[in-house]
Amino acid sequence: MAFDRPSRTGKKTVLVVDDHPLMRQGLALLINQQQDMHVCGEAEEAQAAMQAIAQLRPDIMILDISLKGPDGIELLKNIRTSDPDLPILVLSMHDEAIYAERALRARANGYIMKQEATEKVLVAVRRILSGEVYLSERMSNKMLQQYIGGAPNMIQSRIASLSDRELEVFRRIGEGRATREIAEELHLSVKTVETYQAHIKDKLALRSGRELIQHAIQWKINEKTA
Repeated sequence: MAFDRPSRTGKKTVLVVDDHPLMRQGLALLINQQQDMHVCGEAEEAQAAMQAIAQLRPDIMILDISLKGPDGIELLKNIRTSDPDLPILVLSMHDEAIYAERALRARANGYIMKQEATEKVLVAVRRILSGEVYLSERMSNKMLQQYIGGAPNMIQSRIASLSDRELEVFRRIGEGRATREIAEELHLSVKTVETYQAHIKDKLALRSGRELIQHAIQWKINEKTA
């Protein structure tokens, strides 16, 4: 976690929350080159992010979904209970077809994939600061098609039926985490994680824990190659 007091130059202040130091450094380098904004602080997990928001009162936050401990969606929900108006851009490697709508439901102001060109991050930040919502053209079209009645992909539809916490557990299974490890990372009991796993199996029509692991791993592979 790093703090830097906001400047008095009139620049918009940006808080970067990401568990990868290189990603934070890269974003800081990009943003600090701009004439209208600068990075006022960084954090790698939820508690540090909440502390930074309280101390720095940033104009906007860039938030990753994959964090140490509770993920970005859970952090976003927690922020909204105390700071409903803080502009938040979710920047993630995870498939926007699954996560963008969830982020918007949790009241993010935009979602952008890390694979996008760096200039798009600046476009997204400026658009959100101007009071707009930012989504990629592909995601905007997808949501419009859903609105007018397009038939959803069956697999995507089943994944979309998972709750945010179930999806978080499912993703960590796909990353090779054991049940106890997931419980420790999410500050949950092993029994609670097992309950989530049972719900996931029911919703995805999986018959065993082995099928659950295989399905989660394959989903992660597909997500990386999409």
